Amino acid sequence: MLRHPTVDHLHALGLLGMAQALEDQGRDPAALALPFEDRLALLLDREASHRETKRTLARLRHAKLRVSAQLEDIDYRAPRGLDRGLMAKLAGGQWVRDGLNLLITGPTGVGKTWLACAFGHRACRNNLSVLYTRTPRLLEDLALARADGRYPRLLKTLARVQLLILDDWGVTPMTADQRRDLLEVIDDRTGRAATLITSQLPVPEWHAAIGGLTLADAILDRVLHSAHRIELAGESMRKRSALAATTA
Repeated sequence: MLRHPTVDHLHALGLLGMAQALEDQGRDPAALALPFEDRLALLLDREASHRETKRTLARLRHAKLRVSAQLEDIDYRAPRGLDRGLMAKLAGGQWVRDGLNLLITGPTGVGKTWLACAFGHRACRNNLSVLYTRTPRLLEDLALARADGRYPRLLKTLARVQLLILDDWGVTPMTADQRRDLLEVIDDRTGRAATLITSQLPVPEWHAAIGGLTLADAILDRVLHSAHRIELAGESMRKRSALAATTA
C-alpha cells in the first residue's frame, strides 16, 4: 500500500509522532470513522508524547546514570530501613525543584547507587536536568579543568544542573585543593539546585573524612542544611542476589 503524501509532509516537518499516528489510523477502521476533530486531537496527542519521550531520553543520556533504575521497582521486602512515607514524598520531586539536598548513607551493597540513580531517572522524567558522577572522579575532573583553563566553565555547568548526584562521597581522603573545589561546587548550588549524595560513612563521620576544619565546617553547613536523609541498613543486596541465583 502506498504511503499517504501527508505522511511524507509530516516527516519533512519533523512531526514524526503525528506521521506514525496517521499511518496507524489508516490501518484502523474505528479511527477512520471518528470525526476530523477527534482524529486531529489524537494526532496531536501522539506528537506531544513523542516529543516528551525524546526529551526524556536526551536528559537520561546527559545524566550518565551509572545503573538503570526506577523508583517503581524498589524492593521493600528486604529490611533496609526504607520508609515508604518518606519515599513517596521524595518521589514527587518537589525537593529537587526547591533546591534541597538528599543524603543516602549505608554500608556497601545495600543499594545506595541504585536508589540515587532511581531518583535521577524520576527527575529526568519530571523534565529536570540531572548529572551523575562519582565524587572522586568529579574532584579529578575539577583538578584537570583548573590546569587547562576549563575550571570556570565546568563550575558553571555543574551549577546549572538541577540535580547533581555525587556518589561515593568520602571514600578517599581529600587534599586541600579538593576541599576548596568541593566547596566551590556546593556553594554555587546551595539554595539554587539540589544535590544527592551517597556515602558509606555515617553523616557524623563526614567532617573527619573531608578534613580541614574550616572548609569542612563550610561544606557541611551547606550540605546538611534542610537536607532529607535516608539511612540504609541490612545486608548487601548484591550478596542476596548472588545467593538467590546460586540457589535458583
